Amino acid sequence: MKFDNLEDFDPFGDEHIGSSEDTPLRSDAFKLTNKEKIELIREDVRHIMETLGLDLTDDSLSGTPNRVAKMYVNEIFGGLGPDNKPNASTFDNKYKYGEMLVEKNITVYSTCEHHLLPIVGRAHVAYISKGTVVGLSKMNRIVDYYAKRPQVQERLTIQIVKELQKVLGTEDVACVMDAKHLCVNSRGIRDIESSTVTSEFGGKFKSPETKREFLDYIQLDTDF
Repeated sequence: MKFDNLEDFDPFGDEHIGSSEDTPLRSDAFKLTNKEKIELIREDVRHIMETLGLDLTDDSLSGTPNRVAKMYVNEIFGGLGPDNKPNASTFDNKYKYGEMLVEKNITVYSTCEHHLLPIVGRAHVAYISKGTVVGLSKMNRIVDYYAKRPQVQERLTIQIVKELQKVLGTEDVACVMDAKHLCVNSRGIRDIESSTVTSEFGGKFKSPETKREFLDYIQLDTDF
């Protein structure tokens, strides 16, 4: 199909468009092995670079298609693979801790699904136990798992909360995320100062008092 206007490829332009809270995946998303995906992506990257006029016989560029392909499959989009999902074991809350538990400043490295450019920031996650607790590192791993896929920040925030609600068996989970999007910082408007804040509050965190306590913990002076 021929397009006379390049905007036909992207009718929304630079508008920020979201879809559902589930990552959009085809029904055959896991038909290929990782090795097969790497081989196909390697050739696609090679074609892109050659189309741009780059000389892939140069020593500095010859290995780039393979490096990019392996990075896509094994690293920055590794969260698309169900086998990479962390096993978030829970434990009985034997010490009867009934207050809010907050994990602050979890590093977020993700990729904007609109331009495939990095999203870099921090996630702050909290829950109130309903009888079980989860290891602290597992909270970081859940954030990392859902971040390692093409994302919009709103969906990523929701997915983190939904997963922890399922793991912990409680609605009382919250997440606030503050991140910079390189599709805004390095292209388009090129605003290097702005960041995006998103939140998802479940259960008791919907009450103004509990929400305020959480925001005081993370010292984020933002009205939601």
